[in-house]
Amino acid sequence: MKEPFVRRYRTRIRIFMFAILSVVLLLSTDKMAPVRVYLMTLVSPLQFIASGPLTLLDNSSEYFKFRATLLEDNANLKLQQLVLSNRLLKLEHLEKENQRLNALLGSQVNANSKKLIARVKIVDSDPFKLQVNIDKGTQHGVFVGQPVIDEHGVVGQITQVSQFSSTVLLIADNSHVIPLRNNRNDVRLIALGKGDLHQLELQFVTKNTDVKVGDLLVTSGLGGHFPEGYPVANVVAIENLGNEIYSKIRVKPVAKLDRIRYLLLIWPTKSPETSIGDN
Repeated sequence: MKEPFVRRYRTRIRIFMFAILSVVLLLSTDKMAPVRVYLMTLVSPLQFIASGPLTLLDNSSEYFKFRATLLEDNANLKLQQLVLSNRLLKLEHLEKENQRLNALLGSQVNANSKKLIARVKIVDSDPFKLQVNIDKGTQHGVFVGQPVIDEHGVVGQITQVSQFSSTVLLIADNSHVIPLRNNRNDVRLIALGKGDLHQLELQFVTKNTDVKVGDLLVTSGLGGHFPEGYPVANVVAIENLGNEIYSKIRVKPVAKLDRIRYLLLIWPTKSPETSIGDN
């Protein structure tokens, strides 16, 4: 019973295969072209559904690949932005430094006199001694008593010198005295440091002395340490106290003593003295 059933089953498969082959042969002829188009139209939705997962997989792969590329490009752009920002900051810093150096070189210095730019290395932390250390010393010809200025005016003078560095005593120090001249009327004055970077005080100025708020005070050239004509301070306040003979006059240094970075060492046209007569 089993053997005839198997034979009949194989015979049906063969008949089915021959039928499919016949249909294929019929459709392959030119006369059956309209039928082929119709059948293809019927089958196309099935093809679309069958190819859907593969298309979705391809699109997903392209999406994630595109997203990864975008993330990588974004990271590279951020890095480039940081680099460019850093360069821009450096350029701005260099531009400001260049402006400072140009201002120093454009200070009112005799064209025939020697001058040298120095950089501040250390600011003295002692609150009772206003001085800074610079990167120029005897190797560069620096000498004790040498005047030091910035792009605005007088800063101080050299008090100590080593081979590669020097100490500058600021004009605002308690021990520093500098002879001045009123730029408006040539009245001779003397300014004493008060231990405050933002003010000096004029000494022994009688009440009838012609000094007004806003007057510009410049170096008088007396004492031989500071050449004549360099800006030093502006008069900011005048007090006449009762029966006192002398007025109390406060002046503000024109040099930015609290933010100096570069200084200009100047050499007087005359032979320098090695003592500090203005202290």
